[in-house]
Amino acid sequence: MSELDIKANRKDLKYSKWVYVKRILWSFAKPFFRYSPRTAFGYRNFILRLFGAKIGKQVHIYASARITFPWNLTIGDWSAIGEHAFIYNLGPVTLGEKVTISHMAHVCAGTHDYTDPSLPLIRPAIKIEDQVWVCASAFIGPGVTVAEGSIIGASAVLTKNTEKWSIYAGNPAKFIKLRVLSNGS
Repeated sequence: MSELDIKANRKDLKYSKWVYVKRILWSFAKPFFRYSPRTAFGYRNFILRLFGAKIGKQVHIYASARITFPWNLTIGDWSAIGEHAFIYNLGPVTLGEKVTISHMAHVCAGTHDYTDPSLPLIRPAIKIEDQVWVCASAFIGPGVTVAEGSIIGASAVLTKNTEKWSIYAGNPAKFIKLRVLSNGS
């Protein structure tokens, strides 16, 4: 059994110099995002777009949401990121259309290779397809695809891909049942 090499991990440059520059600039812009009025969705979308986010029409991102790297974020039309949600997008995070990320949910596109003693940073992409609902305090792990129409229950921990139009809950998240939409009558 070997030892972890934390010194090597800390010495390793994890990003390009340009990304470090963008991180510094984003740190100065965050207060303008964070302290904006509750209903200033267009304003916050504008700020995120300035930093490279690709954001569709009628997207609602609340001021208390935390987005690590706007340039790694793509959001489709009519989607929302709720209060105190955490989009830890060291790698690309893509949200489809009509996606809801509820309050305090955590979407985590960053981890470490635990098999390497220096624990190098890895940034697997996360894809959340159209019409998905990630409920309050749920966790979506690195490299996961949440299939169209899925619901990830409150406080669920999802570390594997889902099937379309299915409901998952628990820790670890497990299939509960199919999601069936009523005809609205």
